[in-house]
Amino acid sequence: MNFLLVEKIFFYAAFGLYAAAMILFFVFFALKSQKAGKYANLLMTAAFVSHTLALVVRGIGAGRLPLTNQYEFASSFAWGICLCYLVFQWRFHFRAMGAFATPVILVIIAYAALQNKQVRELMPALRSGWLALHVSTAIISYGSFGVSCAVSAMFLLREKMSGSEFWQKNVPEGKKLDFISYRAVSLGFLFLTMVLVTGAIWAEQAWGSYWSWDPKETWALITWFIYAIYLHLRISRGWKGKSAAIFAVIGFACVVFTYIGVNTLLPGIHSYA
Repeated sequence: MNFLLVEKIFFYAAFGLYAAAMILFFVFFALKSQKAGKYANLLMTAAFVSHTLALVVRGIGAGRLPLTNQYEFASSFAWGICLCYLVFQWRFHFRAMGAFATPVILVIIAYAALQNKQVRELMPALRSGWLALHVSTAIISYGSFGVSCAVSAMFLLREKMSGSEFWQKNVPEGKKLDFISYRAVSLGFLFLTMVLVTGAIWAEQAWGSYWSWDPKETWALITWFIYAIYLHLRISRGWKGKSAAIFAVIGFACVVFTYIGVNTLLPGIHSYA
């Protein structure tokens, strides 16, 4: 069985479904079509299923978890955002979030599509049981932060669109958006903490040092501090609203730079991922 071919079919099917969902979400907003919003959400679910199958086939074909290079992690990153979107959409019942989540997913999966898809033998440092825990927690963390960014962007735009009846009907009030963003950040922060802890333990086993100030380690720590400040100000000073939303958007920009920017501009011992 040609696993790479099957994976390619599922991967690009997911890519196309994400793109179609994004278009329908835009139609949902532009033409105020509830039917378009409903179908967009169905396409997101279909895209997630196809994307999941692509990752499963990749894992079976490679004989390992598909989490070890630029292509695999970028694909899993986009998958994680979609997963978190679907969970939060199911929990809070507003599909309008998809109009802000799908462009982020599409950019990241497009980045994955540009990477080398060849299955290669694992580097010695990656042959560890810590791989699954470290990378899977990163995927959930980054996915949660992606949702918080999308919801915060909605919060910022809602202030300017407060006079629109469509926005009033389809987008939750500011307090609820603020709360959803806070919940997403809290979940992402928990998993990001696990990323740092498991990464440090794994690094000590692989390289003999818990911390080496590698660019990716450093930027992951910077991102952790940004979200730690967000949560500290929120809990201790009741920090909410516009400032918190802007902070959440900046935090996700740091997440994207930690993954894409560092790998491109600041190569180090994590350059394989």
